Amino acid sequence: MIGYGIAIAALAGSAAWAQDASPVGLWKTIDDETGKPKSLVRITDNGGELRGRIEKLFPEAGAEPNPKCDKCEDARKDQPIVGMTIITGMKKDGNEYNGGQILDPGNGKVYKSKMSLNDGGKKLDVRGYIGVPMLGRTQTWVRAE
Repeated sequence: MIGYGIAIAALAGSAAWAQDASPVGLWKTIDDETGKPKSLVRITDNGGELRGRIEKLFPEAGAEPNPKCDKCEDARKDQPIVGMTIITGMKKDGNEYNGGQILDPGNGKVYKSKMSLNDGGKKLDVRGYIGVPMLGRTQTWVRAE
């Protein structure tokens, strides 16, 4: 009986954690083509607005360890990618986070974006799109903490 009570308490605790889970924290981005880690992005909450900043890159062998965003067209042009804010304006909307933008430093383009947590807060689906969410692509990031 004691083991049963502990199991129920553990399940209840994990369910409560999943409901309270937030994208705030450190995330490992995964390259769509190679399946290898690409970067670490730290998401923070700034008064209800989520922002994401690149903390580390995992460059290919022989690649520039801290490249600049030479394809960016805004104030981030020619700025180092490490330390760059790539997610802005995300706000909680039910079970999702919407209304934000995400920069792809690889092509310099800024997309509308939305995010949702999966797998009890261990994974984050990040969708970048033009116009409507149907016209975009989703990456699944993995919690690194």
